[in-house]
Amino acid sequence: MGKTSDRTGYGTQWNGAEGNGTDIRALIAAERRELADLLDGLRDERWDEPSLCAGWRVREVAAHMSTGFRYSVPTTLVELAKARGSLHRMTDRVARRDAAAHSTARLVAFLRDNAYHPWTPPVGGLAGALGHDVVHGLDITVALGIDRRVPEDRLRVLLGEVRPRSLKFFGADIDGVRLCADDLDWSFGQGEPVYGTAQDLLLVAFGRKLPAGRLRGGPSGRFSMI
Repeated sequence: MGKTSDRTGYGTQWNGAEGNGTDIRALIAAERRELADLLDGLRDERWDEPSLCAGWRVREVAAHMSTGFRYSVPTTLVELAKARGSLHRMTDRVARRDAAAHSTARLVAFLRDNAYHPWTPPVGGLAGALGHDVVHGLDITVALGIDRRVPEDRLRVLLGEVRPRSLKFFGADIDGVRLCADDLDWSFGQGEPVYGTAQDLLLVAFGRKLPAGRLRGGPSGRFSMI
């Protein structure tokens, strides 16, 4: 994927994957199958450990990841109405309810059996669906200390989608900071540099706090757990 000059002053970006022939559906399917295999190998007690999603254990994250496959649009709208229009409240309640209602084997099967499901989030299209799977997978693996490396082709798609508006959508505040990947030729933002792996910086761009020691640079504490 070729680089494009950045005219916004925000840094190195990558040409959109859908514009240069990247098969994002295949990347999504591969990510879901790999995550299903990983989850299938977790010991029972690990499902109850916390993830990077505040208040959610691994099982809630896994349940949430398959919500789009299991709930029709009308059913989703009903759930949203029950939550008085709050998407956050709806997703939290549904994830907790479904995590309690389904076995871990069933949660894994939802993900594996729907590798090619056409669901996309309300914003972001296919790249948004890939980001949903990759970031929630990292919510699990990083929290559990599992050294899973997301393949570079998937990361490049998602890093190419980082924009000021996406940062705002996910509540990521990088004002005065430049995110600099130390394993890929990618950076974003303006200001004092924060260094880390591309996948860790992707988590920052999605508003996550990381375990201490994963990032370097003066402002890195802003993006780390206390």
